[in-house]
Amino acid sequence: MELVSRTTRRLHPTQAGLEFAGRIRFALTTIDAAREDLLASDRRLAGTIRVGTSSLFGPEYVTPVLSQFLTRNPEIDLELVLSDERVDLVAEKVDFAVRIGNLPDSNLRIRQLGGLSWAVFASPAYLTAHGRPENPRDLSGHECVLRASDDDRWAFGDKRRRLEVHGRFRSESAAARNAAVAAGLGIGLAPLWQVRRLIDQGIVEQILVGHEPPPIPLQIVWPKRGAGTMPRRVRAAIEFLVARLSALRI
Repeated sequence: MELVSRTTRRLHPTQAGLEFAGRIRFALTTIDAAREDLLASDRRLAGTIRVGTSSLFGPEYVTPVLSQFLTRNPEIDLELVLSDERVDLVAEKVDFAVRIGNLPDSNLRIRQLGGLSWAVFASPAYLTAHGRPENPRDLSGHECVLRASDDDRWAFGDKRRRLEVHGRFRSESAAARNAAVAAGLGIGLAPLWQVRRLIDQGIVEQILVGHEPPPIPLQIVWPKRGAGTMPRRVRAAIEFLVARLSALRI
């Protein structure tokens, strides 16, 4: 099988040659990266890493872990990009991102970290004044704190039964909604990690335990490329985050 077509003046790759080159390009890239890792194995990790994450989850959980990573790797510089929008990692030159929720089909590689639990919660004052719901159906008789974009239905249980709820306080801000629940304006539904401190401090109480919606996916994502082209420092940071975030009960 000819890989190159030869004339008296020029060489041209044949179709078979082009296909062969495409199939071995990834292998060659991986070999080059492995050689680089071998040569660098005695050197410290160095360089800059840009990491994306959300404005609430990032400071609470990602920053402490990455701080440990920087302490262990003093020649690494790190920039944390906080955004609640799904930013274009390539356009923003973000090496990888920690993302919450189901991801649409994309050109990103994904490393699953597990799931984030939900909590239904209310202040002790609200529960004293209005009673404690024992079943999600009981919420029809209660005030609920809602997102401005909610369709006035919450999903419960593994089958995600959707029940109609109502309330007078709405906001797109999770912090504002959680503060409103703490102030006694109604019953809230939020990821457990957002309100764990409020629960631990007794400011709110977790209710309807066992009826919560299914966990929210948590994952690390990065642009698709040859696995061998990822810098050592980025791979090390991802593995560090995976080991520690996967072990958290959040």
